Amino acid sequence: MDKIRVGVVGLGHRGRIMFKLAADGFDFVVPAAACDILPHNWYEKQWLMPDALSNIFPDTEFYESYDEMLEKANLDVVIVETGADIHAEFCAKALEKNINVLSDIPNVASLEEAEMLWKAAQKSSAMISTGANPNYQRFAFMLKDFCDRGLLGKPYCMEAEYIHWSLPNSEEHVHLNENGDWRKLLIPIRYCTHSLGPLLAVIDEELRYVSCFGTGSHGEDGAFGESANSFKKDDMMCAQYRTESGVVIRLQRNGRCRAKIGHHNYRVFGTEGYMERIDRFDKPVIRYNSFKLEDTSFQEVEGRFMPEAYEDNPKAQGHDGMDYAMLDYFFKALLNGEEPPISLRAGLAMTLPGLYAEESAKRGGKVLRMVYPWDEDWTTEIE
Repeated sequence: MDKIRVGVVGLGHRGRIMFKLAADGFDFVVPAAACDILPHNWYEKQWLMPDALSNIFPDTEFYESYDEMLEKANLDVVIVETGADIHAEFCAKALEKNINVLSDIPNVASLEEAEMLWKAAQKSSAMISTGANPNYQRFAFMLKDFCDRGLLGKPYCMEAEYIHWSLPNSEEHVHLNENGDWRKLLIPIRYCTHSLGPLLAVIDEELRYVSCFGTGSHGEDGAFGESANSFKKDDMMCAQYRTESGVVIRLQRNGRCRAKIGHHNYRVFGTEGYMERIDRFDKPVIRYNSFKLEDTSFQEVEGRFMPEAYEDNPKAQGHDGMDYAMLDYFFKALLNGEEPPISLRAGLAMTLPGLYAEESAKRGGKVLRMVYPWDEDWTTEIE
């Protein structure tokens, strides 16, 4: 395969950026097709774009029908960038036609979709990779290397938080919600993949138990609306997970935040060492120490997202280079006939805990046991 014919479905701000980054960043990529039910996303200039996509990619075929694009565009890859609550069906349809998929996260929006997508992937000869860009941040690479070198020892407790400050009337808020209400409606803890992905990559088991609580909604302006289940979206939600062997992960996720304090924070406690990433916008830092090092005091490096291997690459754009790194790993795996960089199994392992946590919160924090489509006792019913 010398050239990779790429199509994208979903031309919100994320879809536009990813399609352009794939086309501009890799000489072997042919931007063959794009699909959206809103034609103005293709024909008119949109947020963060220098021009209308139709002018940037005059040779690219635009479709309003996803089925028609899959049938006619002769694609090697589909990048699925629809709303976070409607990824699974688009992925499954491409897999059924043996078209490779890079799926944004979360992979699925229900346990029924998890079963459907898992079965579709098992039947397909195509690859599906999970587009979890936080797994390509500098901290994730450093943490994996720290573990592989034995400097962390056995991780036994980890913490993460994804606090996305929100100003309802800001330009960012308006454009992030330009193509749907999923950001307003999605229960906060469901968007857990950014936090769990880098942590699950350094343990060899799934999360099995969860208890979750929410704070309720304390806003009066209604900017974040009602959930799909007709109860107000929590300002904050806190989940505590445990693996079968006893590794504990605490996760905090917000629906609304009045303080501009940062996005992604992580803390990893191991039997031989410790590593954290603290983001306060003004100075994100990564700190670590290990009893295995001659100097056991805390070391500190800049906590930027840019992966160290890409920092001298001018093409490395998108979330400080994480998006480019993700595409690079995906395309290399495809060209070399390798396994997907982040498999569907890994993607579901960081997605389904959010679904179970939501249910736990509805049940007043009840501890629930989690199962996955590859388990013998898999079921779409939560006990």
